[in-house]
Order: sequence, then C-alpha cells, then structure tokens
Amino acid sequence: MLAAAPGDPPRGGLRPRRRLLWGALLLLVLALLGVLAYLAAEYEEVRDQSALEADAEALASDLRSALVRNVQTLQSLYSIAASPGAWSAPAGEVLAEHREIVRLEWRDNSRALIAHRDTPYLADLFSYLDRSQALPDMRQACDNAQRSSGPSYSPSYFWPMNGGLGLELMDMCLPVVRNGKPAGFLVATYSLPGLLAELGNKNLLRGRGLAFIDTDGTRLALYSSVSGSRRTQVARALLDLPGHTILLRLESPRLGTGAAFGLLPNVLTAVVGALSLALLAVLGLLGRDMRLRQRAEHELGDALAFRKAMENSLVTGLRARDMSGRITYVNPAFCQMVGLPPEQLIGTGLPAPWWPPELVDEYQQRQAVRLAGQTLPREGYESVFQRSDGTRFPVLIIEAPLIDAQGTQTGFMSAILDLSEQRRIEDLNRASQERLQATARLATVGEMASLLSHELNQPLAAIASYASGTLNLLDEPPGASGPALPSGELRQAIQRIGEQAERAGRVIKSVADFVRRREQVREAVAPASLIDAILPLLGLQAKKQGIRVQTQIAPGCPPVLCDRTMVEQVLLNLARNGVQAMPASDPPAASGLRVLTLAVSRTRLHASDDDTPATPPRKVWVEFAVTDHGHGLSEAVRQQLFTPFFTTKAEGMGLGLSLCRTVIEQHGGALTYEPALPRGTVFRFTLPGA
Repeated sequence: MLAAAPGDPPRGGLRPRRRLLWGALLLLVLALLGVLAYLAAEYEEVRDQSALEADAEALASDLRSALVRNVQTLQSLYSIAASPGAWSAPAGEVLAEHREIVRLEWRDNSRALIAHRDTPYLADLFSYLDRSQALPDMRQACDNAQRSSGPSYSPSYFWPMNGGLGLELMDMCLPVVRNGKPAGFLVATYSLPGLLAELGNKNLLRGRGLAFIDTDGTRLALYSSVSGSRRTQVARALLDLPGHTILLRLESPRLGTGAAFGLLPNVLTAVVGALSLALLAVLGLLGRDMRLRQRAEHELGDALAFRKAMENSLVTGLRARDMSGRITYVNPAFCQMVGLPPEQLIGTGLPAPWWPPELVDEYQQRQAVRLAGQTLPREGYESVFQRSDGTRFPVLIIEAPLIDAQGTQTGFMSAILDLSEQRRIEDLNRASQERLQATARLATVGEMASLLSHELNQPLAAIASYASGTLNLLDEPPGASGPALPSGELRQAIQRIGEQAERAGRVIKSVADFVRRREQVREAVAPASLIDAILPLLGLQAKKQGIRVQTQIAPGCPPVLCDRTMVEQVLLNLARNGVQAMPASDPPAASGLRVLTLAVSRTRLHASDDDTPATPPRKVWVEFAVTDHGHGLSEAVRQQLFTPFFTTKAEGMGLGLSLCRTVIEQHGGALTYEPALPRGTVFRFTLPGA
C-alpha cells in the first residue's frame, strides 16, 4: 500500500470531497436533462396544436364538401321524379344511402307539404312531437333560399324523442325551378350527430373527440370523446354554411395523435440527450464498479481469513506439489505431523525429508509412476512417514490433480491422515472382541446349565415320585392288608419311571439345541395331545390342593407346528404356576373358584373365513390360555414378571416365565397375561397352525 505524502491531505478527507464532486456533476446533468425535456415538451405541444388545428380545418372542409355533394344529389332527385307519386321511391333510396338525412320533404311555393319520406333508421323520430313544431325554422331557411336562389340552412334545434331522448336537427331548404318557374322547395332535415358520424374522416378521429358546439360553448352534438383524465388539446374550426354557421370542436390527448409523444424534437437535442444519458450510464457503471471492487476486496479478505482459520483448525495434513514434485504448499497440520517448519518444506523436491531411508527407492519409483500420468485412485493408499525425531507412523494419502482456473493441471493436492490412533484403537477392539467371545462362551455354558437345572427338575421329581411309590408297593408284606402284590400296578409304576426318564433325555436335547441356537425339528401336534401329556404330572399336584383341572378345546382347532417337548414344558410351567397361585390355605370367597382352566381356541386369522379353493391358504394361529383364580399379580410383580432370576417363591429360580416367553417367541408367537374375573390371572400364548 502507498503511504500519503507529507503535504497531501489525509486520505479520509478526500472521500467527502469526492462525494461532493460526484453530487455536483450529477445535479448538473439532471438540470441539463430537465431543461431539454421542458423545451422538447413545449415544442411538441406547439407542433401538436398546429397539427390538431389543421385536422379540424380539414374535417370542416370535408363536412362542407359532403354537404355540397348532398345538394347535388337532391337536385337530381327532381329530374328523376316529376310527380309526387314517383318521387317517394327515389327519396327512400337517398335516405337509405345518407344516414345523416332523417327526413325529405317536397313543399310547394306556399310551403305546404306535397310529399315526404322519413329515414328507415329512426322510425319514431317524429312520433313524440308533430313536425309542425319546427316549421318556423324551416320557413326562415326557405325564405333565405328563395332570396339567394340556392340552398340555405336553418339554425339547429333540439327535437325530443320517446324515452327522454332527443336529437339536434338542422333543416336545409333547396328551391326547385322547373322550366324557369319556381316549382316549390325540397327540405332535407339533417341530424348533427349523423353529420359527424357519416361525413367525418375516420382516420383523423382515432383516439380523438369530435363535437358540434354553439358560439357560447354549448355542446350541440357529440361523436366521440377523449377517455381518461389526461390533459387534452382543443382546436375549433368554423363550418360556415349558407344561412347558418356552426363551430366544430376537435379534442386530442396531450401525447399526440398517431404516434407516441416525441421527447426529442430534433437531432441536436437528441444527440445532447443521448450523450447526457450515456454520461449518466457511465457514471452509474463507474460507481457500481467501485462498489463491486470494494465488496470483492472485503470478500477476498474474509475468504483469506476464513481459509487461514480453517487451515489452522484442520487435523488432516494438506500438501501441494507441482508437476516436477516440488512442494508449493503445506498446512500447519502437515508440519506438525512430520515435525518440520514450513520454511524447510516449501521448495523441496524428491526425495522427501519425511521418507524412511530404507524406503526411498520404493517411494521414488511410486512418485515416478504418478508424475508420468498414472494417478492412483481417490481411495488413497497407505504409507509410512518418519518424523524429524526418527519415529515412524502410518499414514493414508489421498491425492487429486490440482487444476487452475484455465482447466490446466499444475500439480497434485494431497490429503494425509495420521493412522496411528486408528491402529491403536483397532488393536484395542481386537483384544476386546476376543475377551467378549470368551465371555459369551462362558455365558452360554451358564445359560445351558441353568436351563438344564430348571427343566430337569420336573421329570426328575416325577421319577422320584414313581420310584417311591414302587418301593412302597414292594415293602408291603403279602397278605398283610390284602392279596399279593399286584403285578399290574408295579408294571405301570416302572413304565411311568421310564417315560419320565425318556422325557428328561428329550429335555436335555431340546435345551442343548436351544442354547446352541440350532434349528429345532418341529412337527404338527394336536393341541389335545399337548394337554394330555402334562395332565398326569399336573393332576398329582392339583389333587393335593383340592383344585379341579378343567380343559376346553374349541372344535375345529388345527394342529400346531412346534417343538413338542419345549411347548409341553411351557404348558406345564404355566399350569403349575396357576396351581401354586391357589394354595390350600386360601379358600375361595365363592364356589367354583378353585378351578384351573386350560383352554385352546382358533384365533388371529389373517383374512376372512370365506376362503374358496381358488384363494391361497391363510395363516392360522392357535391360542392357549391358562386361567387361575388366585390373588392375581401386584403392580411390583407385573413390572418384573419376565425378568430372569426374579421369583416370588422360596424354592424358585426365577427362570420359568423368562424361558417360556423365549420358547414361544422362537416359534413366532407371543406370551401375554391379563387379569381374570372375578379374580386371578390368565396367561395366553399363540402358536402357528400346521
């Protein structure tokens, strides 16, 4: 930046003076344009007024010429029709061709009416008042025509019509001479609006107003008016007719007649105005350019500051090199990464100072391939760098071509990521994963042991019961209380022991498959078969407490697809929980409440039951419900009901309901519960139909 000279005024004082000069120049140009616009407007107004007056005179001349031609047409009417009878038809033709004439009359020398014909366009013109009301004006015109031996016009008069309307009329009296002797008069009644509409030049009346006025300014007839509230120019022309004179008034908008208002009336004014406008445009562009430059400088300063802050905050190293491999730019993160300042890095070539000595040849070959145009993919590649203190660290290098504003590649831009922390985290994750796998195996072993201990309790308890009964039968001496030992009961007890031992084996196999998460073999089992399998074990406990077991199987229930052993365990666990919820020390409040109900029903059809052979099969679910009439579940128990190792029994393990829900969910169903009426709890679970 340049410093101000000792004698120069301070740079801050130049700005108000510069603004003052710019303001004075702008005011001067605006004043010049204002004077030019005023002079041009005055000139244009005078020119338009002159043109308007010329057009008014032309319109008056056209009207005068048209009236003279009408006189000639009326004079020829008598050469065609010599009698009143023959006169009516050609008079009608004249009225049809000349809309401005509303009535033709043939009168004798005493002004008496011989024949007449009215215009076909205004049939009711003389229906409101009699024609005799206008005879004084007509007689005066005929007297003047007789004295001058030519056509004469009467003063205009207003003729009322039906409906409150009316027309301004004017009579023209033409003396008729036949064989040198007066033969009467031909009277033509003109409509002043018709004269303006039929005899005026339509091209001169576009966008203008035309009217007949009296000498005192009273408007007699109107053809058109200027629309809007803009200023208008007015021109008057005198329509001098024999016997009467009428003023013609022509109005025009201020902006001119046929073209738009001309702001610049001559070439010199146009040139000066164009130069002034160009000067204003140049001044505007210059001021805009200065504002844009100042804005660009501010934006550039902000961008540089933002870039600097971004470079300082990055943890990714950035490095730019030219096509020969020489470093042109490094950011602070890269300098911190390799442990060297920017002064020692910028301008250096190959080999790079951060390359390990034993890998220089390999890195040189890789750089030669890249500089030859065979660039590596944008995914990047891994490498090893060496800091200034000799330590090595892994990095990930991502390179892209460096393109300038003209689209030419000037080098390579590299992003370097330090992978030291990532490698350390990967090692920690690997060790943690190994520990988690070992822990998971231990947990599986514990879960399997818990399942076996819980599920084997029931068949082993049954085996113990049957073995004790068998021993009791064997201990009874023959003949002490009856006949000899019955072989049938002994055989049945031993058969029950075998069945329960086999059941314990199936439980061990099912639990092992469950823990190992293997695909279990499922079969179609009738719901009644599942209930019959648990009734012998359930009946012993229920009979001890005086509870009646009731089963309800809805007709038409399909078989269920399940693991028979596991589902039997679920049913047995829920039923025993129901029996234990109704202890013998708690007699029911009313009869019929010491009943345990096992119900099976068909439910959850995925579509309606009106299936036809043409429709695909629907999926059917079978619902099992175990209902007890105990005290029910408290709020605290409901919140932890399915939590493992939570139990309300002194000898319980707290795994029964949790395992039941897991087994049912493995079959695709759901285990739920709800209060029973009048008291107790209902446990429900669903299984898919086979």
